[in-house]
Amino acid sequence: MTDLDRAVLIPLDLDPAVPPPGSRVHTFDGTSMGTTWSVRVAAPRVDDPRPALQAELDAIVAQMSHWEPDSLLSRYNRAPAGMWIDLPAQFFDVIDYALWAHMASGGAYDPAAGALIDLWGFGAARRYDHTGFYAPDEATIERALEQRAAARLSFDRDHRRLLQPGGLRLDLSSIAKGYAVDRLALCLERRGLDHYLVEVGGELRGAGVKPDGHPWWVEIEAVPDHQAPRAVVALHGISIATSGDYRQYFEHGARRMSHTLDPRTGRPAGNDVASVTVLAPTCMEADALSTVLDVLGPDDGVAFAEARALAARFLVRREGTLEDIVTPAWKALLQ
Repeated sequence: MTDLDRAVLIPLDLDPAVPPPGSRVHTFDGTSMGTTWSVRVAAPRVDDPRPALQAELDAIVAQMSHWEPDSLLSRYNRAPAGMWIDLPAQFFDVIDYALWAHMASGGAYDPAAGALIDLWGFGAARRYDHTGFYAPDEATIERALEQRAAARLSFDRDHRRLLQPGGLRLDLSSIAKGYAVDRLALCLERRGLDHYLVEVGGELRGAGVKPDGHPWWVEIEAVPDHQAPRAVVALHGISIATSGDYRQYFEHGARRMSHTLDPRTGRPAGNDVASVTVLAPTCMEADALSTVLDVLGPDDGVAFAEARALAARFLVRREGTLEDIVTPAWKALLQ
């Protein structure tokens, strides 16, 4: 496949501003959230932002990690019934949007599905890729669904707090990484750095342009072992995130059990979606919405995206090939 075969997406609203004369690309990177992060900045000179960037990431881990036993999320999950937990600004922003996504998707997205995620081996313990793991049986799944329905999440938005009804387990792994990208971007902007590309574990946000005036071009993640039309996007004031069934999964009988669960059924989404890519103003939105569309599938997901003018691309498994389905908002960006 040649470069001429690639789809090229460019945002409709382009800012003509360019980096100051004498700018070059400065690169900074590190590790956090069980993955890597990197920042590329176009500027004449940059005081090392790594301490500030790492502090942003450390704060997110301390609040939202389901791996860290002392994180705020872990402490909430262990809290006794009836306890209210006060939320710092970052946690509040994430849970506020996550609960909107839950409502808007009719329950296809649920930040309170932690017990189900653990049950299927995609949480912090009893992992699907560890010796001795076995898939839950029907009775266990139904019990978990009943327990979650009985333990309803109460969010006091005015006072910025969450009630632990008893036994409810949060999991924010489908949104926290995207939010981390946004926090790094804001950290750069507070320093007067407006031309950048930020990446955390494959989720990205870009603004401005490179010193040569070209945008930050990013190739959209491909599905392994499959041929599909390639696509590149100019990350100019937008973010991108992809949800796929090839990242964490195990085979159970003839089915691929992906880490993307449908909270409504308590089981991995079984709609043949290999991946969904979403472009959005913030990476938190792109991250959460790619999961929403992945669960909803190619029919309901496209309808959801079209109703909200979302730029989204679905790659759907069809008899050994991938069907490429895009929304009108995605098509509008094609050049």
